[in-house]
Amino acid sequence: MLNGLWLGFFIVAAVSALVQWLVGGNAGIFAAMVESIFAMAKLSVEVMVLLFGTLTLWLGFLRIAEQAGIVDWLAKALGPLFLRLMPEVPAGHPAIGLITLNFAANGLGLDNAATPIGLKAMRALQDLNPSATIASNAQILFLVLNASSLTLLPVTIFMYRAQQGAPDPTLVFLPILIATSGSTLMGLLSVAFMQRLRLWDPVVLAYLIPGALALGGFMALLATLSATALASLSSILGNLTLFGLIILFLVIGALRKVKVYETFIEGAKEGFDVAKNLLPYLVAMLCAVGVLRASGALDFGLDGIRHLVQWAGWDTRFVDALPTAMVKPFSGSAARAMLIETMKTSGVDSFPALVAATIQGSTETTFYVLAVYFGAVGIQRARHAVGCALLAELAGVLSAIGVCYWFFG
Repeated sequence: MLNGLWLGFFIVAAVSALVQWLVGGNAGIFAAMVESIFAMAKLSVEVMVLLFGTLTLWLGFLRIAEQAGIVDWLAKALGPLFLRLMPEVPAGHPAIGLITLNFAANGLGLDNAATPIGLKAMRALQDLNPSATIASNAQILFLVLNASSLTLLPVTIFMYRAQQGAPDPTLVFLPILIATSGSTLMGLLSVAFMQRLRLWDPVVLAYLIPGALALGGFMALLATLSATALASLSSILGNLTLFGLIILFLVIGALRKVKVYETFIEGAKEGFDVAKNLLPYLVAMLCAVGVLRASGALDFGLDGIRHLVQWAGWDTRFVDALPTAMVKPFSGSAARAMLIETMKTSGVDSFPALVAATIQGSTETTFYVLAVYFGAVGIQRARHAVGCALLAELAGVLSAIGVCYWFFG
């Protein structure tokens, strides 16, 4: 899938460049494409330097949380809920702890760190699966919730914005939080409908109703604020939450007699190993996207969409953020490249860049997640996983666009 997508970028760019040369007489198009390749290769390394630090930092703190028992506590706290949503998983099964840890990594926006943990969780669920090739209900729910991209603290999005010179990298904190809530809710509801899960069970409602009321009340409060006040609140809460989690992990770790420094180093080493493997993918995708932009093909496609949006009488500012949304279901690295390219082209705090950042933080690489998670355990029949995951993806994109008009429009 990624092979075809990456190759397609170059082929489309080549065709577009030939048309511009032979029809439009633009002989300099090829020089621009070659220059873009080298520029994007350089940008890949610059982005990678900060990515090394970000992943290393947060996997270190996540290891402290794990050793301090925070993850185990979360697993016990969520146990009754998982017992209703995944009735085939016995209480206290290792899969519950792994699922919780995976959600914790996803919640912190550490996509690449969450994947290895998620694969362990999927293997644990496969041990309970009576079929070797057909996805179980528990596996589908776990995968769809992963594909819904429940992100509470998108630190990697903050990192990309900081690398591109954003004066306030956490500006998109609240928009992402609201948009990702929409995608996760849609994912849960769609799976519950397909699997006939009893969401009205008193235990499930005891978990969901307080969360829904808190989110609804919070959004009602936000509705009373101006756009300037919303942006300011998002910045304050983003930075406060980020630093508050660090202090929480350290304090609880110290109280539990965890050697916080040694544990941090242990987790940080894992972060370094995860990060160093990403550079080839980042270079490949950024260069492909750079060539696509330099050839004029990307602008041509966006112009077509923009004309349709204008014809419908809608605002067109979100159109420049759509490349991130269109490639995100297929490839996280391609979407990352599109996001960085949008920030570089339009400006890191421009409306398209803010929408693209929110989309990146509230959606997931649906087909990649399906291929990797199910492929790792030999699942061949995904049943309703694809439809539910794509529905969650669509909800995330639409929510991201809508909330950005609310906050920044």
